[in-house]
Amino acid sequence: MSMNRPSIRTATPQDAEQLLQIYAPYVTDTAISFEYTVPSVAEFRKRITNTLQKYPYLVAEQDGRIVGYTYAGPFSTRAAYSWNVETTIYLHKDKKRTGIGRALYEALEKTLTLQNILTANACIGYPETEDEYLTLNSVQFHEHLGYHLVGTFHQCGFKFGRWYHMVWMEKHLGEHTDNPPAVIPFPEIDS
Repeated sequence: MSMNRPSIRTATPQDAEQLLQIYAPYVTDTAISFEYTVPSVAEFRKRITNTLQKYPYLVAEQDGRIVGYTYAGPFSTRAAYSWNVETTIYLHKDKKRTGIGRALYEALEKTLTLQNILTANACIGYPETEDEYLTLNSVQFHEHLGYHLVGTFHQCGFKFGRWYHMVWMEKHLGEHTDNPPAVIPFPEIDS
């Protein structure tokens, strides 16, 4: 395992194939993603492009390869939710518990703060009982980074012949004032 600190940069649509290689096992082998079918490279490229129109999409590179990625998206499309995002992170299976996830989320949160985003929300699959498809690792990771549990949806995801819960966790990134500054789209601060 490399001890080199990863470099973090903005994703490009050309990264889609490498990112999909990281993501695919989460679809096929886990209940971390509630998707059933691995998206195509073209679909993944489109997801990256759409995200980058307003939100950050970051990758971590180590030893010449992408080892993880994180991005933010709208918490809801209604105007009053503009200062909130939903966060997502995926790491290459051999890069868990190496500090790469923390480095990615810290970079994401720094960028979101520059955009005037005030709250990061994470939607996480949650097992009633840990199994081979879903553990509590994602919840524990978010807790370690300062996220707090705010709600549980019971038996809302069905995958691999069993029902899973979903929890929401949140982290406040800034002060909620009576006159919050406007959110700045990511392309305007990515320089």
